[in-house]
Amino acid sequence: MTLIRTFTEGDEIIGFYLLKKADIKQTNSTPPKDYFDIVLADTSGEIPAKLWDVSPADKETYFPMMLVKVQGHVQMYREKPQMKINRIRKATEEDGYTLTDFIRSAPIQPIDLVHMIKQTAASIQDSDIRSVVEFCICKVEERLMHYPAAKGMHHAYYAGLAYHICRMLELGEFVAKQRPFLNLDLIKAGIILHDIAKPEEMNAQLGIVTDYSFKGKLLGHISLAANWIIEAAIALGMDTSDEKIVILQHLVLSHHNLGEWGSPVQPQIPEAVALHYIDTLDAKLQAVEDALDSLPDSEEWTQPLKIIENKQIYRMKK
Repeated sequence: MTLIRTFTEGDEIIGFYLLKKADIKQTNSTPPKDYFDIVLADTSGEIPAKLWDVSPADKETYFPMMLVKVQGHVQMYREKPQMKINRIRKATEEDGYTLTDFIRSAPIQPIDLVHMIKQTAASIQDSDIRSVVEFCICKVEERLMHYPAAKGMHHAYYAGLAYHICRMLELGEFVAKQRPFLNLDLIKAGIILHDIAKPEEMNAQLGIVTDYSFKGKLLGHISLAANWIIEAAIALGMDTSDEKIVILQHLVLSHHNLGEWGSPVQPQIPEAVALHYIDTLDAKLQAVEDALDSLPDSEEWTQPLKIIENKQIYRMKK
């Protein structure tokens, strides 16, 4: 089967793909006609597609997160590849494919990622900080196995959140070793806690965010995690105004750095400054890596990446 990242203009494609998005829209013609605005995906990337002739039966048949077999033609639209679908059908058991064959996932097994997170939490020397971190992990441990870190900005795939946390922990160990004045316990705790409430913020299936939850829309993961720290303190019999609890909240609340990015306060302890830049570095580099990985072999420039101010990344010729 042809991988999406290898598609080039003029290709005739017949194959199985994940129907990641399927929205009914209308043409500008008179009278307007319904069509499907689609995104097809596999482990190598995704491509927008159009199914122009849509029947009433089609509207009741095709929905996101199902496997389909398509026959279509790759063309360019506004300098980007797009598929015009001529034929489509649902995949069946007899076809021999499952959803997981088409889902992009972290390059490390989820169970190993979660084990690393729990192992790091257990290595925190301060017993109060360790207990709070472990309390929060317990609230989402099962969902950490599969949740993405974001809807689309970075680590937006199966177990992406756990992978993001683990890569940050590696960076945090390096930074703390290079800058020994930093409190390693707080670095570890801040990294684990900073996005720990993402599974509460988003609704996701097989690593793909379908929507933000009610709490996610009204509170967001930063506020949710800060509340969990208070919840942990109460459950553990700690004073909620204890310096350690306030510091842990500050790490979470400030990690986006600016109000327009979602943080109500800016970093005001050394570990919070470090946390913000560790998070930013891992998120941006992962987005760049992912864009290059999914770049069609025939192209040199990625699509504009929102996470780096809509800049494109150039792939050097080998």
